[in-house]
Order: sequence, then C-alpha cells, then structure tokens
Amino acid sequence: MRFAFTEQQTEFRDAVRQVLTKECTPDDLRAAFDAPAARTERWTTLAEMGVVGLTVPEPRGGLGLDLLDLVPLLEEAGRSALPEPLIETTGLAAPLLAAFESGRAVDWLERIAIGEVTAAVAPVDVISGSVGSPAGQAAVPAAVGADLYILSSASGVHAVPSTDVTVTPVPSLDPTRRLGTIDWEPATTTLIASGEVAREALAHLADRASVATAAELLGLADRMISIAAAYAKERNQFGKPIGSFQAVKHLLAGAQVKLEFARPAVYGAAWSLGQVEPAGSASGSRGASLAKAYASDAATEAARVSLQVHGAIGYTWECDLHLYLKRAWALAESWGSSADHRSRILASLVDELHQTQA
Repeated sequence: MRFAFTEQQTEFRDAVRQVLTKECTPDDLRAAFDAPAARTERWTTLAEMGVVGLTVPEPRGGLGLDLLDLVPLLEEAGRSALPEPLIETTGLAAPLLAAFESGRAVDWLERIAIGEVTAAVAPVDVISGSVGSPAGQAAVPAAVGADLYILSSASGVHAVPSTDVTVTPVPSLDPTRRLGTIDWEPATTTLIASGEVAREALAHLADRASVATAAELLGLADRMISIAAAYAKERNQFGKPIGSFQAVKHLLAGAQVKLEFARPAVYGAAWSLGQVEPAGSASGSRGASLAKAYASDAATEAARVSLQVHGAIGYTWECDLHLYLKRAWALAESWGSSADHRSRILASLVDELHQTQA
C-alpha cells in the first residue's frame, strides 16, 4: 500500500507555508520573544484560513478534520517556530472537547473555531498514561495568557476557564512557549470525563500530543538543516566555502537522513491514530511513541549539527539559528523524551508478550 497526502492536504499545507513565510519571520519571532502573546493578528489569520478550527466539528464552525490533516500544518508551524499554541488548542483541546461535547464545551469549540480562544493542556504521565495530579506542580506550555485550560485530577479531566485558575509564569529559554504553573480547585470546575473514560481520554491525549509535537519537530529539523546548509555555502575558510568540505557535507547529510527516517514514522502514526486504531490501543500508542522518539532524535541531531556548522555564533541573538534551537530542545523533551518513549515501547511489547503466553 502506498501512502501519500491528498492534493487538498498538500495545497492547504502550501497555503499555510506561504502565510507563515510572510508573517512569522525571524524578526517576528524576536518580537515574540520580547512580548510573547497567546492570540495575535497571525492567530486571527490562521483562524480565518480554517487552521485553528481544523479539528473542531463542522456543526461548531470548524472543518471537522483529523490529526492526519493537521500534521502537515504542524510541520509548517515547526518550520517557522510558530509562537502561538496550535498544538495545544487545535491538536489537543479541540478534539478532546469534541469527544465529550456537552454544555459549555459547545461554546468553547465555537470560539476556538473563530480564533477567540487559545488553550493550555497540562501534560499527563505519558509513560503510565495515568490520570495526573493537579498541574500546579509542573510548568505547563502556553499557560500564560490562555483562555481555556484542560487539566486533570484524581476525579477526571476538567475544562477550566482562565477566570478559575491562577497562573504563575515560569522563565524559559524560549519565552514564546509561555510556561506557567497552575493553581486551581477541581471541585469548582467543569468535569468533562471521569473514571475509566478519563483514563482512556488522557492516554489518547498523550498519544496525540506525542505525534503533534513530533510533527513540529520535523519542521524545526528541516529549518535548522536549511539554515546550516545556507550558512555553509557563505562561510569561507582556507579560501573555500566550508560547505565544500567533505566533513561538513557528511554532518548535514547525516542530519537529513535522520529527518527522512522520522517523517514516515510521524505520518504513519498520525494515520494510525486518526484512521485505524481505536483510542488508546497498544499498537497505536507504540506508533505514537516511535514517532516522538524518531522526531526528537532527528531534531536534536539537526540542532547539534547546525550549531557545529555555525560555531559559537549560532548561540548569539543576531543569528537566526538560536530561535529554532531553543524550540527544538524544548519540544524534544515535551510529552516524553526519546528515551522515555523507547522505554514505553519496550514495556508495551513485553506486556503484550506476557498476555500472549498467559
């Protein structure tokens, strides 16, 4: 069977790339470093294109599409290091609200679709898939300035408006991630899932988050390799561009190979979660973990190689590379590191073997 994105998917991806090329330049990223914000004119533009509401059901004003349709757009978001919370809002919060659509969830979905709401989602334990403790104990991406928070407690999964939480900003090397710790009271918030349903929802949420984050890492890796390759053509040493040296070529080629191996793993995991596997299935979760592990490895290798090609200048504010390095290093650890996910795959396979032998 041959897998390929449809013409509509690639056209949508190309349209998003054109917009972000114009509206999410390195200068725009530097401005976002100085004044990070959840909703911007760029977010409004993406909402008008249908990107923000892509996973919102059509009756609620969205496009009603799935993770496979979102992955190419997240890859473009990664290539531009998009400062806005596309993963958290469109990749995670909207599908979860749609799955348990009732009462206030309807309003949230409609407002997400038109770009009025951004979300923050507190990571759960992606190794065990268990219901997490209140999120005030850990820094949550996109927490500062969000309108809606998807949080978990012993009682289940909650949709919490910004008026019902207290957010304390946490410093970050990449301020555009807007990290914060969250204090809240589960008893006074809207419970959208509880018990076994909540545990399954959180496990599936972790799988979606792993694949969505992996997709952004693909774009980041591609951008860093491109920046390094361009610099290697311009930087002269011993009377020649350093890109003409075999050692530099091998560095860049090795990073590109890792990226090309990661891409099908991410695309395959998105297809599996969205089209084939039931929520929380063992094989679907293993695919998500494989995607995140491969993409994290590809992005960290691209970061290492691109920084080595640049030398110390790659760390400096004037060099565009650092804008993408910081995001790649952060996302490589977000929702489970490469080592975490490899351990998760091993545990799943061993458990499956034991069940077969029992």
